[in-house]
Amino acid sequence: MKIGVSTLALFPMSLEEILNYLKNINIEYIELIKEYPYDSIDHELVNSYNFKTSIHAPLSDVNLASANHSIRKASVEEIKNSMDLAVKIDASVVVVHPGHMAFLARKFKEQIRANSLNSLKECAQYAEELGLKMCVENMPDMEGMLCKDLDELNELTKEINALMTLDIGHAHNMGISIEDMIGYDNLGHIHLSDNDGSFDNHDAIGSESIDFEYLFKGLNDIKFNGICVIEVKQQNEVLKSLNYIYNLKREF
Repeated sequence: MKIGVSTLALFPMSLEEILNYLKNINIEYIELIKEYPYDSIDHELVNSYNFKTSIHAPLSDVNLASANHSIRKASVEEIKNSMDLAVKIDASVVVVHPGHMAFLARKFKEQIRANSLNSLKECAQYAEELGLKMCVENMPDMEGMLCKDLDELNELTKEINALMTLDIGHAHNMGISIEDMIGYDNLGHIHLSDNDGSFDNHDAIGSESIDFEYLFKGLNDIKFNGICVIEVKQQNEVLKSLNYIYNLKREF
């Protein structure tokens, strides 16, 4: 099983500080979130290290489902920029959010879903041209989010010839069982965090109610060969999560 760490927990350290920290704790796989202040990532700096990388495309100020054409077009370009970066640092996976329904746009749900689909199709085609895997992520139980349901995400990714990023914390927040989470045949990438089911807290692995022992055994059973990225919100939670996972891995 490939275990990686997202840069999420290390904001707002400089990129070089982040890379040095991850190197010092012997991390092989990292996921770079292309968000301010890391919206212009120095690919030469990243390439000076030995990491195997994935890219998380911007999520805060983009919306692939936007009813505003200019915003949707700009959002697509931001995703494509992330893919260009992925090529420069030899990252094979780019994680993308499907977009969301803005407050006033919720009266036009079908149009918003169509916007998301069209944007993702364009991004998936661009990824294919670059030889990348675009992995669309399931969302937590928050109003307006698209692809909270894994069946919906599964159908969408197959339609656009992409893969799924399975966010375990998001799915648990939606009340989805681990057995159902890993029952899909197009899982390309996984995000790991813990919560008690009531909210998407991105807590340290092993600190709340997700049964990670059952999850990892299940992933072994299906021979999942992608990267499982620890995506927690605090630096100290990275080490807690790693220790928990390494202790579990000794059991199987």
